[in-house]
Amino acid sequence: MADLQLGGLAYGGDYTPEQWPEEVWAEDVALMRQAGVNLVSLGMFNWALLEPAPGQYTFEWLDRVLELLHGAGIRVDLGTPTAAPPPWFARNHPGARLVDRAGHVLGQGGRQSFCPSSPQYAAAAANIAEQLGRRYGTHPALSLWHVHNEFAGVNAHCYCGTCAEAFRAWLRARHGDLATLNAAWGTAFWGQRYGDWAEIEPPRLAPTAVNPAQQLDFLRFCSDTHLANYRRERDVLRAHSPAVPITTNFMIANCKWVDYWKWAGEVDIVANDHYLASERADRHVELAMCADLTRSLAGGAPWLLMEHSTSAVNWQPRNIAKRPGELARNSLAHVARGADGVMFFQWRASRFGAEKFHSAMLPQAGTGTRIFREVTDLGTRLAALGDLRGTRVAADVAVVWDWEAWWALELEWRPSVDVTFRERVEAYYARLWEAHLTVDFVHPEAGLGRYPLVVVPSLYLTTAAAAKNLDAYVSGGGTLVVSYFSGVVDANDAVPDGPYPGALREVLGLAVEEFLPLRSGERLLLSDGSRADVWAEDVRLDGATAVLSYVDGPAPGGPAVTRHERGGGVAWYVSTRLADADLSRLLERVYADAGLSARAAVPSTLELVRRPPHLFAINHGVEPAEVRGVAVPAGEVVVLREEP
Repeated sequence: MADLQLGGLAYGGDYTPEQWPEEVWAEDVALMRQAGVNLVSLGMFNWALLEPAPGQYTFEWLDRVLELLHGAGIRVDLGTPTAAPPPWFARNHPGARLVDRAGHVLGQGGRQSFCPSSPQYAAAAANIAEQLGRRYGTHPALSLWHVHNEFAGVNAHCYCGTCAEAFRAWLRARHGDLATLNAAWGTAFWGQRYGDWAEIEPPRLAPTAVNPAQQLDFLRFCSDTHLANYRRERDVLRAHSPAVPITTNFMIANCKWVDYWKWAGEVDIVANDHYLASERADRHVELAMCADLTRSLAGGAPWLLMEHSTSAVNWQPRNIAKRPGELARNSLAHVARGADGVMFFQWRASRFGAEKFHSAMLPQAGTGTRIFREVTDLGTRLAALGDLRGTRVAADVAVVWDWEAWWALELEWRPSVDVTFRERVEAYYARLWEAHLTVDFVHPEAGLGRYPLVVVPSLYLTTAAAAKNLDAYVSGGGTLVVSYFSGVVDANDAVPDGPYPGALREVLGLAVEEFLPLRSGERLLLSDGSRADVWAEDVRLDGATAVLSYVDGPAPGGPAVTRHERGGGVAWYVSTRLADADLSRLLERVYADAGLSARAAVPSTLELVRRPPHLFAINHGVEPAEVRGVAVPAGEVVVLREEP
């Protein structure tokens, strides 16, 4: 991670002084120092205050905030306010409003209520970034530029006429000519052949399913459009402060529509917002997965937790408060998995607006609260862990993750609504987590050679390059495990010639003659007593051997789990959804092939992560645990320093 000039781990949160009288600012800064805050995010939603009318600027109040923070030794992550254009922008540019798939023009009064393809928005956003860059690019408090806020959070897709024109231009760049596009999209189906670029529209709401290849390209276009908006502001800021790192905050847990593999190389620091799915019993496992994915996007380098919550959020169906100790446990779990800083939304709880019930470092109830005490205690603890900065996590296993495969899998008219991307990824990740194996996530075309085991939970869309990469990994001595409904289509959502699983047939040593999705609630029995549901397949062996077979269901006696020795390695295939305990049992056999061993002697509730030279032991259970002779109380985190 780029150096933020903090001398240790970053600690702080979003600061919104504009919501408070100026006499409160000094109190805020004093309390920040008490809590150990050394970095605040500032200016994310201030466009209407900084530019109250086109070309009129009022920066003086922000000058005073920056000077106050700088005088207290608190550094600034300064945002461009372009996620919330001011009301005058919508009034002056009604054509820049967001249009949904049904053609409805959406209103204002929130945030990100603009068309991401709008040239008027692009010009206005670049201008306010230019003004900020000129004024603050060399300010001594500035540690980091923060472009926009949560790109594509609520305006991931727009279907207006401007977007239609931009989509056509994007398609020309991707496909070159209409003959190539027609072939890629399979427009011979349903008589969709295009004879003029002007005939092509975004995949607006239609009487039936819209061409999936068209939908997939539109999703790629939307992700690329938001990335272009980021790059535009980044480049403006870079011209004024080339030495200051620039980032934006990803939303890895909640944003399906951004291909973050493409974005990761465009930021100087990978930063993520993570909010617990508070009603999940395994929310700590989901947190670990998102932290591992964030670190993986950073190429294994340290990253920044830009936002999470001290307690409840305000936007879930039931906003559950965190229990005593959970604030620190969540924060340190992110640090264990590679974060070089812990930031919250927000510093002081708002009194008005849509997020007034969102928790904060300084709650509405003030400094005498448990939350503020825990915030202050965490600041002290993070300061003592400053030597972690710059260190890397040691991973055991790679799990393949691909946003385009996720998009394609969950379009209309797939064999079963029960087959979803996150469900399979989380099922395999949870089994690895319980085995105390640390995961790196990888793009399917990335280098895999350093991992003894690669897991492919869901790769419905598999490019030829990805298939070649996985095959080379196995042939070179690696162990691969692939879950069902992977390798089915190519990059254009077209089924390759021959039987399923398409590009993965050779590495897996089998063919799938037919998918056999199950009825809701239907269960299967396998030859070793394992239970399964949701999915089965009619598998024909072509070099692989059957490890487990179906006892009943639509393919009795047929292979259910297979193993294929290829070159110096082994490829496993799991053609059904095994119950969690049965999947764990099967993976023990896979670990043996990979030369790995699950750390069975460690309680499943004790999370162990190595960030050399430190070992984090996080006890999620209700009973005390022990690691290397050191007690880990229930709900607590112990950080041990390991000898080289």
